[in-house]
Amino acid sequence: MRRFPILIAISLTTVGVAGAASAQTPAPAPAAAAPAAIAAGAVVKDTNGGDVGTVTRVDGQFLIVKTDKHEVRLPSNAFTPNNGVLLFGMTQGQLNAEVEKSLAAAAAKIAPGAVVTGTGGATVGTITAVDADTVTIKLTSGALVRVPKTGVAPSGNGVVVGATAAQLEASAKGAAPAK
Repeated sequence: MRRFPILIAISLTTVGVAGAASAQTPAPAPAAAAPAAIAAGAVVKDTNGGDVGTVTRVDGQFLIVKTDKHEVRLPSNAFTPNNGVLLFGMTQGQLNAEVEKSLAAAAAKIAPGAVVTGTGGATVGTITAVDADTVTIKLTSGALVRVPKTGVAPSGNGVVVGATAAQLEASAKGAAPAK
């Protein structure tokens, strides 16, 4: 659990440094993107000089960092430019472990009983079964529909499916009943 607070501490320190600088000079307009020193291709190292990864792209106030295992979207204020590299408060192993923990928690949400919402935000049903490739959803109408597992994702309120309720109903009517 120490890993996440380290990330927050770095973010707060970076913000604090910017705030201290603005107290001495007139405040510039807020930046719409990451500082110029932070760009795709930048090397990311931990505070002990160990490799963390490489910035693959800048997405507004976020950086996409490729480690040896994952691509991770992180806030740009979690990094400190230093001697041509970006310093980050976690090691590559710590960052990979946090990503894997988040992926496992997300996958655990896609389980029987989870409420499913459609792309329009309306509740479309609940998950009744999950296998290696598909998720079976009992629609609010009572019909069962099977969707590819890649067509659902965890959300704050359960699971979201990449279709509307009407699309799922049409799919259920055209498919053989799921068992």
